[in-house]
Amino acid sequence: MDMDEPLVIAGRSFRSRLLVGTGKYDTLALMRDALAASGTEIVTVAVRRVNLDRREESLLAYVDPGRYQLLPNTAGSTCVEEAVRVARLARAAGLSSWIKLEVIPADGSLLPDPVATVEAAELLIREGFVVLPYTSDDHHVARRLVEMGCATVMPFGSAIGTGLGVTSPERLLRLIDVVGGRVPVVVDAGIGSPADAARAMELGADAVLVNTAIARAGDPVAMAGAMAAAVEAGRTAHLAGIMPRSQVGAPSSPVSGVVGRGAP
Repeated sequence: MDMDEPLVIAGRSFRSRLLVGTGKYDTLALMRDALAASGTEIVTVAVRRVNLDRREESLLAYVDPGRYQLLPNTAGSTCVEEAVRVARLARAAGLSSWIKLEVIPADGSLLPDPVATVEAAELLIREGFVVLPYTSDDHHVARRLVEMGCATVMPFGSAIGTGLGVTSPERLLRLIDVVGGRVPVVVDAGIGSPADAARAMELGADAVLVNTAIARAGDPVAMAGAMAAAVEAGRTAHLAGIMPRSQVGAPSSPVSGVVGRGAP
């Protein structure tokens, strides 16, 4: 049982199993400090928020590409064509050929379109991108994404920005059972607290991605550190083996030989 086994994505090894987003911070300096406190090595950036012409005025001035693996995000894409266009733009601008793929219909749900996600992933993989898709917790969709060559699958815990945590642990467990070990399973969206992050890792996720829960905390820097500790604790608990639950209480100390019980 190797507690220090690295997270491996597309042949690259990472010590941290916490991925962190860059949106919703009050200031870019606060974002920079929270990233540092989290210990993350993979940072997502929404391409539409990046000033590609004048980087000194954009968040890229606060995210050191020598320290972090940049993961451009196709956030805001509502169809296959938009997502592919944004991914190409990110690579052409020199951000990365790694892409966090999001295709989300404009219906207000913030839930991924599984059909469009599969189609866009297939196109991008053909073009040489390393694709990390945000997807549903449907294990059939996850299996399809793995089979076509995605570097991870990133199922939601719950809808983006809700902070509800993992609302369907049984579905996540099934997904991990089907695709876990073939590629990393990264729980993406819905993490609201360190307890949620720990719970996802306890269930067997390989990593979690957190943005809003850190950025909108009262103290984002402190929360970033808490999330890092929770991810580590959750993984350690999963590897150690969590005790089975019971509806009936059981004593934690032996009852035989207790003074006054059974002796004359």
